[in-house]
Amino acid sequence: MISLTSILERAVDVGASDIHIAPLAPVCYRVSGDISPDGDVIMSAEDTARIVKQGLTESEIVQLAKNKSFDKAIALPSRNCRFRVNVYIAKGAFGLVLRQIPDDIIPLEKLQFNPLVVKQLDRPRGLILVTGPTGSGKSTTLASIINYIAKRNSHNIITLEDPIEFVHHHSSSLIIQREIGEDCPSFLDGLRDCLREDPDVILVGELRDQETIEAALTAAETGHLVMGTLHTTGAAKTVDRIIDVFPGESRDQIRAQLATGLVSIISQTLCKKVGGGRVAACEILVNTKSIAQQIREGQTHKINNDLITGKKLGMITLDKRLEELVREGQITETEALKKAAEPFTLAQNLGVDYYEV
Repeated sequence: MISLTSILERAVDVGASDIHIAPLAPVCYRVSGDISPDGDVIMSAEDTARIVKQGLTESEIVQLAKNKSFDKAIALPSRNCRFRVNVYIAKGAFGLVLRQIPDDIIPLEKLQFNPLVVKQLDRPRGLILVTGPTGSGKSTTLASIINYIAKRNSHNIITLEDPIEFVHHHSSSLIIQREIGEDCPSFLDGLRDCLREDPDVILVGELRDQETIEAALTAAETGHLVMGTLHTTGAAKTVDRIIDVFPGESRDQIRAQLATGLVSIISQTLCKKVGGGRVAACEILVNTKSIAQQIREGQTHKINNDLITGKKLGMITLDKRLEELVREGQITETEALKKAAEPFTLAQNLGVDYYEV
């Protein structure tokens, strides 16, 4: 009989980033970006329900029945790592998706950020956004950033996460991690609370709604370095997404706040690496007077031009970074074109025929 522990241990042993457990299918692992079944043992609805009970407490199962889904993080002591768990219900049966969280936080220098971008992390106030689709490595990047800031400063750092993934340890900085649903009701409540707790740096796991975004912008304006995530692709689209959350009569004010408070946007996607593993391709925006003016005036369609010409400030478009990764031999042309914002243009720059790659 397959147990949750054996499934998790198997995932670590094969280098899987994710595990999929669904009824009427075998356990599947995502390795280097591809999902593949592990053997031919088909899981029944009873099997998946049994595994859910191994991973959740009785009170969590009650919440699952009420909300029809549940998120948490669990530890695997035998392999010195943790997993983020999402339990869902589909066609009346339980399913699970688990993502491996490495115990060791990747040093920021290994993420290959431009030194000029890293320098932005020394800012005493402002808003830094890490964006991308689900599974693009946002949590890994933010954990590396928090670790970098903590070791270089004597700060009070407060994180609001749903759930807590990477576990930070106090260094020269104090790091307080609060879990949504466990330690505070919501991101908004946690953000309001932590402003009374003398923070230097605040991490908001997800900017989900108008009130949370507004509170984060206010915190960034009033002397705090605030970091948050959005499920958006591309710097310009991230700005548009924030503004579009607000009703028409509030947008001028939000544009002004964002133009003033924004420090940078890191918009990333994960690519299959040649030889196995994955590498992040990041589009980087560093706020300048020109970009601030475009945000203020609602001309975000011009932001991409500034990214193209802003190399000296550490800026880069996603497609340019993909081109660099191809030329460095880290990813294939095929992978780059799959992830590109403008694949036809990228194919021309790489000197290949888009339809033949």
